[in-house]
Amino acid sequence: MSAAPRRLVVGISGASGAIYGVRLLQALRDVGGIESHLVVSDAGWRTLRHELDMERAQVHALADVVHELANVGASIASGSFGTLGMVVAPCSMRTLAAIAHGLADNLLTRAADVTLKERRRLVLLARESPLHLGHLRNMVAVTEMGAIVSPPVPAFYKRPQTVDDIVHHSVARALDALGIEHELDTRWPGLAAQA
Repeated sequence: MSAAPRRLVVGISGASGAIYGVRLLQALRDVGGIESHLVVSDAGWRTLRHELDMERAQVHALADVVHELANVGASIASGSFGTLGMVVAPCSMRTLAAIAHGLADNLLTRAADVTLKERRRLVLLARESPLHLGHLRNMVAVTEMGAIVSPPVPAFYKRPQTVDDIVHHSVARALDALGIEHELDTRWPGLAAQA
């Protein structure tokens, strides 16, 4: 068998934190050698405009291939289309629930479903707070199905100086979960033992 194609599906849903999806696409460009396939939910486009003042053309320019949400016949809707996996950044609770319950009702959730059924890595940057029991149960369900729930949580032990530092850390952790080498964030060197 040949090695898996170096492609990554990136989903951007409507939760706050559209910057995570944008930074992920930019990081993939910096890494090089990975073809990015982007799909954005309708609410994701609204959040991109509201939080980042980004229009479709600007976001499209960051990806190698862009797929329309309604096109459930796109390449990424099939398990025969090889990828390294998929990241949903950010992942809304609506998108999480659809994935948890196998509701492949649009291309984003279908691509996530395909990622799971093909036993590829699916990383979900789940964004919500506080969480109710339904959210937690959906997180358990997708974890049991093989997904990695990776909420974008600040790492204050790294002493971030800017919002970008915080964003880069979360995107770096998503890339780590996929086994993609990067230079987006520094590695923790550890602390010396205290006397």
